Amino acid sequence: MRTSEHASGRRRRRIHSEQFKAEAIAACRQPGISIAAAALARQINANLLRRWVTDAERAAAGTAAAISGPAPAPTQNDGFIALALPARDADIAPIQIEIRRGKLTLIVQWPRPAMHECVVWLRDVLR
Repeated sequence: MRTSEHASGRRRRRIHSEQFKAEAIAACRQPGISIAAAALARQINANLLRRWVTDAERAAAGTAAAISGPAPAPTQNDGFIALALPARDADIAPIQIEIRRGKLTLIVQWPRPAMHECVVWLRDVLR
């Protein structure tokens, strides 16, 4: 028997056998099969099947951890290490501003590290 139902008042809860769960989980691991499709084929809720799959993955990870032994203790060198990254072109490229007033067009290129000064200058020019 794949499933059984227990009646408790108005709610009925289906209880699935371990074999049924294992078959459903195995079906989800087949290439091209989604959890929703496997659940629909077995007439169960996809969220329930997702939980079974997650529980099975956790159990497998716990078994693998138990076989390999405890994780090594962290050492003082196991911390965050900040690395200097090379500058991107966008970080060093100048700011280019184009201002049009009537027939006059003003194009200004400003060094990116001096952005604040550019804002101050632009505010004065546009008054």
